[in-house]
Amino acid sequence: MVRAAMKAPYLDREEEHDLAVRWKEKKDQQALHRVVTAHMRLVISMASKFRKFGLPINDLIQEGHVGLLEAAARFEPDRGVRFSTYATWWIRASIQDYILRNWSIVRGGTSSAQKALFFGLRRLRSRLARQFPGAPDSMIFDEIATVVGVPAADVALMDARLAAPDQSLNAPVGESDGTSSERMDLLASGSPLQDQTVGAAIDGARRNLWLNDALNVLTPRERVIIRLRRLDENGATLEVLGKRLGVSKERVRQIENRALEKLKIALLKANPDPAVFTA
Repeated sequence: MVRAAMKAPYLDREEEHDLAVRWKEKKDQQALHRVVTAHMRLVISMASKFRKFGLPINDLIQEGHVGLLEAAARFEPDRGVRFSTYATWWIRASIQDYILRNWSIVRGGTSSAQKALFFGLRRLRSRLARQFPGAPDSMIFDEIATVVGVPAADVALMDARLAAPDQSLNAPVGESDGTSSERMDLLASGSPLQDQTVGAAIDGARRNLWLNDALNVLTPRERVIIRLRRLDENGATLEVLGKRLGVSKERVRQIENRALEKLKIALLKANPDPAVFTA
């Protein structure tokens, strides 16, 4: 593609206008092909300016080609503007969008200010470093924030992202006893410790036993209300229980309160320390 683009003939203004009119009015595919081929040099030149972001140059050229086709679809030949001038914006925008989508797995800001910060940070920082030698980063970030129109905190965050690209958690970090380790192995686990898990299981089983014993002090209707209102994962409403038991909602509430009080007395009688129920 690159060699063919370099060998493609240039178009003078009159020929370019004629081809653009043929494509615009008659959808002449041959005319479109000649316009696009003649401007692939522009795409390659633009793509090469973004190589520092570490993405394959062929992918950047392909994305620039997409932008070139978009420019050809929107170009108005009778406005008197050269196609290369018009297409430059579309080519750059297409390449920049591709970089923003693929440079990092963490999606960055897509506003115009954030895009300007992403693509202009290194250039601005280098220029300000020459202008203010020895200046602290905070001052440089404040100056860049003023130029781009974003908070200084965004500048610092973007600087950190550009300085430290994504790293895989499966990347090896060394070997120990003949076994290779990965970054994933160094992450702290948020799970409870084994003794905490075992202790919680034992305490839970003990509390369930106490509760089942305490439920025996309730009448059958009280047990139904407590189980359906308090112990079921999807607690029943007072209205539903009232219809089921043939009483009013207020009566269900009164029975529930009385049953809860009886449970409290029974539980505290078996275990006088209330802390065992909340530990």
